[in-house]
Amino acid sequence: MMDDHSHTVHPTQTLAELIGSRLCHDLSNPLGAIGNGVELIEMTGAADGPEMELIRDAVADAQARVRFFRLAFGAAGPDQVTSTREAAAALTGYHRAGRINSSWNVAPDLARRDVKLAFLMVLCAESALPMGAELEVSHTASGQWQVRAEAPRVAMDEALWSVLRFGPSAAGRALRPAEAQFLALHVLAETLGVTINYVADDGGLRMSTT
Repeated sequence: MMDDHSHTVHPTQTLAELIGSRLCHDLSNPLGAIGNGVELIEMTGAADGPEMELIRDAVADAQARVRFFRLAFGAAGPDQVTSTREAAAALTGYHRAGRINSSWNVAPDLARRDVKLAFLMVLCAESALPMGAELEVSHTASGQWQVRAEAPRVAMDEALWSVLRFGPSAAGRALRPAEAQFLALHVLAETLGVTINYVADDGGLRMSTT
């Protein structure tokens, strides 16, 4: 990893991170209010059944996504720290209703921008796992991230994944909103002075940083 004085600055990415943080912050309050309203309705016994369960699950899913996206796309200053409990809860909550079963195998609290890097790696990985996976995130003593996914099928767009090494022009087309994590990860990795490595085979997908 490069020293702090050698990090490059990306003003556009900084603006995007601030916007991401603002959106997630502003959405969290109304979602929390909806969740509280559902709980109050349930306590009164005024409503019950599959309709209320659907609303409750939708609110919980939206809250989990906002927490995860705030860490993945939001601003992350060099002095900010994310606890391993918060990161683990955000990761498992994000995948609670999907085909991916994820685990956060990281012991220490870490700088928020390091957690941000890991979460962006997870978002890239899940795009190649259409049938789900058992996914584990770990952090070595030397500071390297590892994302391992055991999956029945891996489907990778090689041009899109090349963005991680060579930037957005490598895709040969305009990136879609659902692919924003690839550009965000490329920029953050470049800023932190790390390289994103990935290998896919019949057993799944492995990503790491060097």
